[in-house]
Amino acid sequence: MSINVKHKKNLPKKIDRHKLFGSVDAGPKTKPVEKDQMADLQNTKKDFLFDIDAVGISNVKHPIHVTSNTEPKLQSTIGTFRFTSSISKDSKGTNMSRFTEQLHEYYQAGFVINLDTLKKFAKDLAVRLKQKDAEIEVTFPWFFERKGPSSELTGMNHADATIKVNYDLDVGYTTLVSLSGTITTLCPCSKEISEYSAHNQRGNVTMAVELTEDYDDTNEDWKEILLEAAESNASARIHPVLKRPDEKMVTEQAFENPRFVEDIVRLVAADLYEIPFIQKFTISCRNEESIHLHDAVASLSYDKADEKE
Repeated sequence: MSINVKHKKNLPKKIDRHKLFGSVDAGPKTKPVEKDQMADLQNTKKDFLFDIDAVGISNVKHPIHVTSNTEPKLQSTIGTFRFTSSISKDSKGTNMSRFTEQLHEYYQAGFVINLDTLKKFAKDLAVRLKQKDAEIEVTFPWFFERKGPSSELTGMNHADATIKVNYDLDVGYTTLVSLSGTITTLCPCSKEISEYSAHNQRGNVTMAVELTEDYDDTNEDWKEILLEAAESNASARIHPVLKRPDEKMVTEQAFENPRFVEDIVRLVAADLYEIPFIQKFTISCRNEESIHLHDAVASLSYDKADEKE
């Protein structure tokens, strides 16, 4: 009878293994190692043909703190950042490291995402970059508690929020915010023509708005207000926890409030129009159709500044 005997491998040393897979010895070093002696290409001054509107870094993920008027009122989440500034044609480039350097400094000081903090960040960034403007954009999941309509059992929902703040030495601040939330819609046509029922679907409403200069988010939470604009005009709200009495209430409410995507964007627009701190807005709705392979979409934009006296 033969017995298989496993022999222990006699591996080469780690440095030899690296050489086996292509590593080579370091060559001679001739360039300076001290920062003040190194070439600084970004700060080269010549005529580089064109001004650049925005240059910087994007897809920067970092832990952040978010405040809310609804529970949880202080939450830790992950922000995805974009930082840019303009540069004139006599500058070759920007200093990329200064963007993340400032982000970490703010984080160490307890970075809470709100409009005042982001305005200060944008202005400080412009000064650090020695430019007349800078822009910060951050996108993050915002969580909020939601109770079942009958049982009042609580769970956690979320919506995707974005804040973009631009600082310009000559113009001042421009603030744009966006919220993307999920709703239930029930098809009015299906309800009208069917004997027994109507198909429904999950819809996604995205609202991008420009805020007036005097808006203060310490008193009113724009996230909560935009979410209410979307949900209150839907066929029904989305719930994380539903018992049978809850499900009965939600499905009956949807049947009583049928909505096309066209209905959603118009109804949400009416709510946003009535909010005094919103200057202009764009609304889109996308329904994930339950009886089609395609989605239904609609969008609408409005700027109050275009209204005639």
